[in-house]
Amino acid sequence: MKDPADDHDRADDHDGTDDRDGTDDRDGTDDRDRATEAVGTWHRLAGAAVLLDGFHALKHAVRFRAEVLTAVTGDRRAALALADELAPDVRDTLDGLLVEVPEATYRSLVPRPHPTAVAALAVRPSREAGLRALAATPRTAPVVVLDQPRNLGNAGAVIRLAAGFGATGVVTTGTLDPWHPTVVRGGAGLHFATVVERMTVAELPSGPVFALDPEGEDIRGTKLPGDALLAFGSERSGLSPELRARADHLVSLPMRPQVSSYNLATSVAMTLFHWSAAGGAPVSS
Repeated sequence: MKDPADDHDRADDHDGTDDRDGTDDRDGTDDRDRATEAVGTWHRLAGAAVLLDGFHALKHAVRFRAEVLTAVTGDRRAALALADELAPDVRDTLDGLLVEVPEATYRSLVPRPHPTAVAALAVRPSREAGLRALAATPRTAPVVVLDQPRNLGNAGAVIRLAAGFGATGVVTTGTLDPWHPTVVRGGAGLHFATVVERMTVAELPSGPVFALDPEGEDIRGTKLPGDALLAFGSERSGLSPELRARADHLVSLPMRPQVSSYNLATSVAMTLFHWSAAGGAPVSS
C-alpha cells in the first residue's frame, strides 16, 4: 500500500524547500534580488547623492533624520552587531536599510573601503533650507566660518565639533566643497546634525564677526554671544582680506611663545568650548 507520506515528500521536493537543512532556497533568491536592486540604485544615484562612508556616518545620518536612499555592507551580521553595541536607538532602522553584497562589490562602490564595510547614499539637504536656518533670528548658537579652508579632513573634523557643541552651522568660503566625501567621512555623517553650506563673505548671515587672529585680543577676556560668527582663516594663509574687513572683533587663543599655530580643528574646539563655558552649549541628557 502506498504511504500517504510519499505524496507529501514529493510535494516538498517541488516547493523550494531543502529538507536536508531546513532552509528555503527562496530566501537566498530574495537576498540576491535585494543586493542587485541596491547596487543598481547605487549606480543610478551615486553622482548626485551624499556618500556616507562607514557605520558611524550612516548611524549619525539616520539618527538625525537623513533621507537614506540605499545602504550596503559586506558583512550585515557584523554591522548589526555594531548597532546593538553602539546605536541601539537606530538598530531597527539599520536592520531595514542594510543590504549585504559581496565584499568585492562593496569595495567597487566606494573610493576607499571603510573598516566597517558599510556605505550608504543619502539626499543632500536643500540649500534653500540651509540658508533659511542660517539667516533665522534670533540665533542662540554661533555659526562657524571657515575662510578658504584647504584640508578636507580638517573641515570634516570641524563639522563634527560644531554638531557636538550645538552650533547653528558651519559655512565655508572659497573652493572647498564642504559636502565632499572626504569631508563627510571626517565629519562622521554629522553634516545632518547641523547646517553646512558654502558661501561668499558677502553672503554670510548677519551677526557680529569674531575672527581668530594671532594679533587679536585674548579670547579669555571676551564673551562670545550666541549670534556670533566665529571665523577661522585657512591653515596656511590665515584670514582673507575680505573676511578681515568684515570682522567686528579680532580675538586670539592663548598659546605658548615660539609655538607657531594650532591645528584648525583644535582652534575651533577651543573657541567653541570658550563659548560653551558661558552656558551656551546644549546640556547633555
